[in-house]
Amino acid sequence: HVQLVESGGGSVQAGGSQSLFCEIAKADDSTVCMAWFRQAPGKEREGIVMLSFGGGVTSYDDSVKGRFTASRSESTLSLQMNLLKAEDTAMYYCASTGIRWVGLSPVVDEKEYSYWGQGTQVTVS
Repeated sequence: HVQLVESGGGSVQAGGSQSLFCEIAKADDSTVCMAWFRQAPGKEREGIVMLSFGGGVTSYDDSVKGRFTASRSESTLSLQMNLLKAEDTAMYYCASTGIRWVGLSPVVDEKEYSYWGQGTQVTVS
């Protein structure tokens, strides 16, 4: 079955940049669309970037718009994070779903995502 493995997390100073990667193994119909979620300490997990089928269209949460850029190849999901802030400190997860967007409406409910990576910690100080 699908396996998602994140890498690239760590500590970075505010204003700095960091790249996260999610290796996609055994891709199937459950990896049609993908997303990045994050969970900060004491907060609920939130979706920050959703990618449409094949990664052709991306949707960014307002909290990261203009600072984060996501992309996808056949086997890798990437997240370039710039101008990092302390409030970006969180565990970051990639996730996949077999549900396609309806038009330009992304799949935002985390319950719709079937597979999740183990998470990678990003700490901004």
